Amino acid sequence: MRRGRASAIAHLLVWVGWTVLLAQQLVDAWQQQLPWIIWLGKLVPLLIFLPGLLRDRLRTYIWLCFVCLLYFMALVERLFAVPGSPLAAVGTTAVVTLFIAGMMYVRWRARELRAAGAAPTESGEQNE
Repeated sequence: MRRGRASAIAHLLVWVGWTVLLAQQLVDAWQQQLPWIIWLGKLVPLLIFLPGLLRDRLRTYIWLCFVCLLYFMALVERLFAVPGSPLAAVGTTAVVTLFIAGMMYVRWRARELRAAGAAPTESGEQNE
């Protein structure tokens, strides 16, 4: 099923936010020369959602929004600890974009899918 204009834009913004946040976490771990186990702790929570995002599963987007809150808390704390850090500002912007776009995408896409499911079929019956 085709996406509407609003949900298509939100979908694009989710991917932009997710990619920028993943890149920010990579650069941050590299700059701080963190051990590999911390790299996993920073990146795996984002990578776990990749298959569901690729399959366009709304439940995945919902859970991603919950996980975004953890990144948001860490990045805001980082902004207060290192006020001039452009990397923390980029990460915070990315996570806020990801959260809002993901939340709106779920809302708009679910509405589209419900409308498509409630539309009469060719035989005149309604889908269940």
